[in-house]
Amino acid sequence: MSATALTLRVAARGGATPDLAWERYARPALWPTWSPQITGVELPDRLTTGARGVVHGVGGLRLDVVVLDVDEATRTWAWEVTLARPRVPGVRMRLDHAVLPGRAGGARTTLALTGPAPVVTAYAPAAWVALRGLVRP
Repeated sequence: MSATALTLRVAARGGATPDLAWERYARPALWPTWSPQITGVELPDRLTTGARGVVHGVGGLRLDVVVLDVDEATRTWAWEVTLARPRVPGVRMRLDHAVLPGRAGGARTTLALTGPAPVVTAYAPAAWVALRGLVRP
């Protein structure tokens, strides 16, 4: 990432079990059901390290993606997304995800966004909304 890179952490808690929240991540076809900014996903049926594909977003947005790491046992995964449409050089983010048991039941999910500061700060509110959908019962 560039010298102007920023890492911002976002988290949400909800009534879904950690296993349910993880399955919502692990099966990319489910992403549009809990993340309102995602309209379609072209990835394998289950997240795997090294998988490459496309995520489609509202307004014709298209992101080229590569899954960097998946650890089912710890319910963590990371990926890099690059803005493909509209093409804007240098618009790339790394997203590190985790699903954890909630302190009082349910699940807690965390996301570390790393990328150009304006992109990270603009995307963080939408990411928070999506995370809330991920952990809903």
